[in-house]
Amino acid sequence: MDMKVRTRDFIHTTDDLFFASTNYVHPTNRFISFLRYIPDPNGDREKNGKHYSKVDSKGAYSFLKENFPEYLFYDDVTKVEDMMGVPLDKVAEIIKPEERLREIREEYVPKFKDKDIDSLSDEEKLYYKLIDLSDFFHYEAGISYDNLGISGSICPNLQKKGTSDLDFVVYGLGNHRKAVEAYKKNKDQEVEIPDLGKKVTLNSIGNDFFQRVFKKRIKDDSLSKDEFCWYENRKSNRGVIDGTLFDILATRNYDEISGYYGDTVFEPLGKSTITCTITNALESFDNPAVYDIDNVELIDGVDVNITGLASFTHTYAGEVLEGEKVIARGKVEKVSTEGENSWYRIVVGTTREALDEFIKLEKSPVE
Repeated sequence: MDMKVRTRDFIHTTDDLFFASTNYVHPTNRFISFLRYIPDPNGDREKNGKHYSKVDSKGAYSFLKENFPEYLFYDDVTKVEDMMGVPLDKVAEIIKPEERLREIREEYVPKFKDKDIDSLSDEEKLYYKLIDLSDFFHYEAGISYDNLGISGSICPNLQKKGTSDLDFVVYGLGNHRKAVEAYKKNKDQEVEIPDLGKKVTLNSIGNDFFQRVFKKRIKDDSLSKDEFCWYENRKSNRGVIDGTLFDILATRNYDEISGYYGDTVFEPLGKSTITCTITNALESFDNPAVYDIDNVELIDGVDVNITGLASFTHTYAGEVLEGEKVIARGKVEKVSTEGENSWYRIVVGTTREALDEFIKLEKSPVE
């Protein structure tokens, strides 16, 4: 078994639990990950004749505390009391998005030849759309199929009939940027792929959808509804294919991953508000989203030499671009890595609601 685990990989455990990895680097004795699916006789998902349910954050913690406390541990790196992670001896299978997409393509591309999507079952329709997505990004963005994958519920084959979205993964930060640009260039247009004799249309998302997301995500006055919708439309990392929502998710290639778990320590110092210029946004769709900055001017808060921005919330991932003048507010951290000089960054999304924390253009784009 390949024991390398990246963000968005799934882990099936010996206790028949399904976890999603949330990290690129891990402790020596377990994989940092989050519980997603549990066995449930009344569950609305089925695999190999067994039923499962998806659990939210609160449900995941309460389920593990009551039934499998060995998956929770005190993490002396992050100082988190109940960090979730799969012990190495509990790993039954590592399910990788790129391998899952390859399996689906190998099985269904021949089956779908000369078939109309309307003649297929609901599950087959979802795979049909997934194959079209992978073909689009292969031919229009020039990305190898080996650098494409499918995460979310489809990765462990636990998708819910008729309601599952497509959590499409692009490996390599440069490849992800190419994928987003290809979608941005071609959205709402029928694209012909002559080599395959097919046509694919990827549609944009209407503001009604983003307005619903706005209500879920924004709990203060950091962004107005119009501003939020403007940014989300510009990002072009989400779309619709034949009525099904898809995300274009970034995951690093193995050669883009460095360091080891615990080699970097983060010390919180308080909050600051700054203006700055974005110099590099290549990692802005990664987890966490990272921006390089210069021309920093302190408006208020901790007065240190801030040289970076990071976001742990999707709201501010991909929010701003290279060359743009932005205003940012968040918690200041001192970052210390073994063998390197310490530096300072602002972190946005230190709580789930990211209250009083933001990254946005200095001048509102909707005024």
